Amino acid sequence: MIDMKLMMMLLMWGSESQGRLLSIPTKPNPDDAPASARWLVSLNFWGVLNTISSDLGGAPFGNVVSYSDGLPNESTGIPYFYLTTLDPTARNALQDDKASFTVSEYPLGTCGRRDPMNPTCSKISLTGKLKLVDEKSKEAEFARNALFSKHPEMKDWPEDHNFQVFKLEIENIFLINWFGGPKPLTVEQYLHPKV
Repeated sequence: MIDMKLMMMLLMWGSESQGRLLSIPTKPNPDDAPASARWLVSLNFWGVLNTISSDLGGAPFGNVVSYSDGLPNESTGIPYFYLTTLDPTARNALQDDKASFTVSEYPLGTCGRRDPMNPTCSKISLTGKLKLVDEKSKEAEFARNALFSKHPEMKDWPEDHNFQVFKLEIENIFLINWFGGPKPLTVEQYLHPKV
């Protein structure tokens, strides 16, 4: 698992760095699927969120989105998103909550010269239900803090756009982090990795 104190030292939270990583903690052993998955999700800043399009007759719709799975030292593994119904992703989720979210190791810069599809350049798809979080709940407060710490400009997005917190309730995990196909990984193993 990631040494979160080390990660905090490597992060510079503030207006100049915009919460970007200055250095990447060491990638976990590929045989440790839960640690690899959590490393990948906690370090990334964006991914592709896929919903079932209500505007396109049920066709899949993918959208690049920013996210956070928690504050430094409080990574949960659960992706939170700040979405508006002016964008199809939120509208789609309110009609049909089936969704998947994919992130790649490639944007972290740790794949070297390897192609993003090379199995040693990790990628994960989390599938489940994209749910609106009750805006008055403690979870929404936690999620906003997590999102705004990783993406500071979000807190200044237009109020009249009615951005709301959504989360992915994970039901299935597809992780590729080495040769040999996807790693077996349950949601329970992912959410509660052995340190």
